[in-house]
Amino acid sequence: MVEQEIESFEEFWPFYVGEHSKPATRAMHFIGTAAGLTCLALLAANQKWRWLPLALIPGYTAAWIGHFFIEKNRPATFTYPLWSFIADHKMFGLMLLGKMDEEVERIQTEGIK
Repeated sequence: MVEQEIESFEEFWPFYVGEHSKPATRAMHFIGTAAGLTCLALLAANQKWRWLPLALIPGYTAAWIGHFFIEKNRPATFTYPLWSFIADHKMFGLMLLGKMDEEVERIQTEGIK
């Protein structure tokens, strides 16, 4: 089955949310993003600029564990790396605000894909 090409972030977001339907997957993303942002801040504060790409490792490691072992799907970053990165941080923000479960329910209720 050939998937329809996603052409905007607005189209991507509901797809992304659907790929993160399990709370444990979202928790893994949250942990990974928090660890990655912490690494980024520490490296920047210590002016270790050449090591900044290493800040991506905790985020992607935790997220991929969530996808492969909890959600049992393929991470969206393989197909849509930039939108996936942006969506990870949008989801992180919604989780900080306590609104991500509400967003998952909204998208599932509206049947957006």
